[in-house]
Amino acid sequence: MERDELTYYAPSEIENRSFEIITEELKGIPHAEWPENMALVVKRVIHTTADFSFAESLCFSEGVVEQAIAYLRQGASIITDTNMAMSGINKKKLAELGGSVRCFMADEDVAKEAKERGITRASVSMERTADMGEDFIYAVGNAPTALVTLYDLVKAGRLHPKLIIGVPVGFVNVVEAKELIMQLDVPYIVARGRRGGSNVAAAICNALLYQV
Repeated sequence: MERDELTYYAPSEIENRSFEIITEELKGIPHAEWPENMALVVKRVIHTTADFSFAESLCFSEGVVEQAIAYLRQGASIITDTNMAMSGINKKKLAELGGSVRCFMADEDVAKEAKERGITRASVSMERTADMGEDFIYAVGNAPTALVTLYDLVKAGRLHPKLIIGVPVGFVNVVEAKELIMQLDVPYIVARGRRGGSNVAAAICNALLYQV
């Protein structure tokens, strides 16, 4: 490959061309057929990660994309388990709809309580939302303990999430935590298996926001 063999694309064309390539390559992947609104979520995740395995691992509860879009139109806010995920979400678009995004992981009192109780900051962060008097969209891309705590809070009737995006990455209790979320009577988008990440959580949020 020589430098002059590269095709030039204007900055405004690069994302469109990327999605064209993704759409073309998805044609060769089994089970890669979804309604358009779900396909846009899958493609946005692949665009973010360049990982086509998400075409197989992303799982959607029935009607979840339509439900999520409706909630966002109503001004739903988002809770994340990392500042990285929070920074990647299109806050301007969310604010235009009346929502916001928050993460409590860096709060000193959260860290203090987690240390005193011997649990993760992610668990304390999720517990904190149970007393805020609002039903949130949860975007979890890092901590399986956040998903386990959400599961426990929902089962106890203390939380009624509008949506749980369960895409933590890792090895310890990651697979199991995701499977727990899929047992709840709560709208979900889950990446089965070990793959995921804060960037994936943000990408899913943005894919939903861009459809509002």
